[in-house]
Amino acid sequence: MYNIALFGAGRIGQVHAVNIASHKETHLYSVVDPYQANAETLAQQYQAKIQTAEEAMADPNVQGVLIASATDTHADLIELAARHKKMIFCEKPVHLSLARVQQCLAIVKECQVPLFVGFNRRYDPQFRQLKNRFHAGAIGKAESLLITSRDPSPPPAEYVRVSGGMFRDMTIHDFDMARFIIGEEPCAIYAQGSNLVDPAIGLAGDIDTAFIVMKFPSGAMATITNSRRSGYGYDQRLELHGEKGLLTAGNIKENSVEFWGENGCLAAKPEHFFLQRYREAYIAEWSHFVDVMAGRATPETNGFDGEQALYLADKALESLRSGQEIKL
Repeated sequence: MYNIALFGAGRIGQVHAVNIASHKETHLYSVVDPYQANAETLAQQYQAKIQTAEEAMADPNVQGVLIASATDTHADLIELAARHKKMIFCEKPVHLSLARVQQCLAIVKECQVPLFVGFNRRYDPQFRQLKNRFHAGAIGKAESLLITSRDPSPPPAEYVRVSGGMFRDMTIHDFDMARFIIGEEPCAIYAQGSNLVDPAIGLAGDIDTAFIVMKFPSGAMATITNSRRSGYGYDQRLELHGEKGLLTAGNIKENSVEFWGENGCLAAKPEHFFLQRYREAYIAEWSHFVDVMAGRATPETNGFDGEQALYLADKALESLRSGQEIKL
């Protein structure tokens, strides 16, 4: 049984707490959060300790840490955990500064501890099956990948100001998925964006609607379409076209019942938000990290993947500002 210290008792921390407690090989040992009320609620729910960051890192009973705290704490906590030889699961991103990410990853390498970066969409059963079928040769050589990612509603402008912007906060998942599905590093990127959803987001210096095109060395191309708003739920789809056919992964709906009548078909909307849509993905990625802790696997999504996704976000922003395609 592995004792886990959970950093962050907010929305995503609560998701991880359930999965830690539910896994037969892990125990939610302690909760670390500067907001005492949040920490107390979660600790009481799972009969866990409340610790400070320093206490958790120094505690010999803690084998692993799950970092789901505020983004600006991630790199510092990763370094602290690495120096204390803890096994590390960190929500994306490692940091909003590429230089800081590289500095952090150098410490992890020096300390020789496993680091898993939580790009949960890789572990969605539908997306994973699409990737596996592609790499098994189902459609031959990849030619084009279409990624659709639309949130049901925009975040508040206050969040936008500290999030690093749409590309680093939202599209970063799609950059990672493009690399994951195609299996190559892109060689060029072009981005366009607009502020169409909420004027406050534009005043905060960000966009809420975007298209990104990436080219890969094989000649394959990926197109990402993003919006901070959809009127019909959380829109998450992939379409991969190849020389021998097409693979698609559609939305997960609130239910599978359809009504067919003389006026057409009525079906349920997609799941409302990421907590529902990616529930199975969060469970699967935690199961993989347990395998890492047990020595049965090495991290499938590591610090390099975190660095590359942020690099692509930065280059997309450079393209957006310049209006030019950026060579990578």
